[in-house]
Amino acid sequence: MRSCTEEILQTVCGELGLKRFRAAQLFHWVQQKAVRSWDEIANVGKGDLKLISSRLSFHPPELLKERRSVDGTRKYLFRLHDGEMIECVLMDYAREQSRDRHTVCVSTQVGCAVGCAFCATGMEGFRRNLTSGEIVGQVLDITYFIRREDPDFQVTNIVFMGMGEPLLNYEEVLGAIKLMNQEKGLNIGMRRMTISTSGVVPQILQLAQENPQVGLAVSLHAANDRARSDLVPMNRRYSLAQLMEACREYSRITRRRVTFEVALTDDNANQTEAEDFVRLLKGQLGHVNLIPVNPVTGTGMKRPDLEKLKTFARVLEAGGISVSVREERGTDIEAACGQLRRQWREGNHEPISSI
Repeated sequence: MRSCTEEILQTVCGELGLKRFRAAQLFHWVQQKAVRSWDEIANVGKGDLKLISSRLSFHPPELLKERRSVDGTRKYLFRLHDGEMIECVLMDYAREQSRDRHTVCVSTQVGCAVGCAFCATGMEGFRRNLTSGEIVGQVLDITYFIRREDPDFQVTNIVFMGMGEPLLNYEEVLGAIKLMNQEKGLNIGMRRMTISTSGVVPQILQLAQENPQVGLAVSLHAANDRARSDLVPMNRRYSLAQLMEACREYSRITRRRVTFEVALTDDNANQTEAEDFVRLLKGQLGHVNLIPVNPVTGTGMKRPDLEKLKTFARVLEAGGISVSVREERGTDIEAACGQLRRQWREGNHEPISSI
């Protein structure tokens, strides 16, 4: 049900002999009101709902766990209808001169096949792709639960930076983006959504050609092939030269800059590494987002101190590279993707809500 566009619902209603306006009503309840069951739909007769439910299913996931950070970030662990588990995160940002931003970080796969060295999700391996309805459903479910506290709550931004590699589930991710963009649904602007990729070159080029106006973030993390292949195994399939050419082509076609994500550890947060990034990114329409590596058990990686981060950023700025240090959210609740799922699988079953 959550994968259905209004057009699909019109087709189903037509085949069932129902009035055309039923499709608009259903779409409104599912995609804007974020209901989780047929019983919550108020203005459609029970007979019509029974007919529709014979063709379409909700399959709302089960909320296994919610954790809340001191900074307001909330992390959710959901169990899907087939027993698989996914995570998503809500990050709130208060604004003084514009509306508050409510960003949801969504998962696109159960697990991940890429296996980046610092990522908890990759340690669990790949299970399956999520459907567009399961991707959108994360936003709908967060909306549903928060509206019990704040009836006016509305998600404003989406980042595809959760579990999985979005561009290896390209069609379902694009389907989810189009659904969330619908004015009669969540009505989230394309430019308020960002896809993060480890560097799947063919799909970066495809995204550029289709140009849905979403943002593109590339998990770069190293400035040479040897180091990047160790950190991001996708580099063994598509080299840095191929990736950077794809990014230049993306910017040429879309006229949009690429965000380059660089996870820094205590080992690589040094001037030599920073100078390598200056050489790699010179002339590229882009912005570097420096990220202190998340503390993940089993990786052996240590976070750099603040002074090392600032020094690294100064070298990039001196080289003409636009740079910022990511504002950290939810560190105290291990908001990095995959950690909550991993804990649950290892038997750490705390109550649903822990603050």
